Amino acid sequence: MDYTKLDDYRQVIETILGEYASLSYSYADIQSEVVFDRNRDRYLWMDIGWDGDRRIHGCLVHIDLIDGKIWIQRDGTEEGIAADLERAGIPKEHIVLGFRPPELRPYTGYAVA
Repeated sequence: MDYTKLDDYRQVIETILGEYASLSYSYADIQSEVVFDRNRDRYLWMDIGWDGDRRIHGCLVHIDLIDGKIWIQRDGTEEGIAADLERAGIPKEHIVLGFRPPELRPYTGYAVA
């Protein structure tokens, strides 16, 4: 894998997740955080806080870079983070919907692995 392309993918992922995390919640005391581990190529968008008396702590998006491809392990966005990645110029064949069962991935229009 071309290291320049890998660095571009890292930057695109970090930018997109950062934009999502910058949106604030109007109905609860919830903070969004991003976690970027460039050494292991893991990227998370987390929500942490309180919605009334209910504790909020969860991962909305989890992305890994594996063998030069972007693996979406968890996607809690409305439209789908893959669409954001595509708009940023990432080819569909470099995006794997890891949260989909392997037998269904060929029908998604994205990479299978």
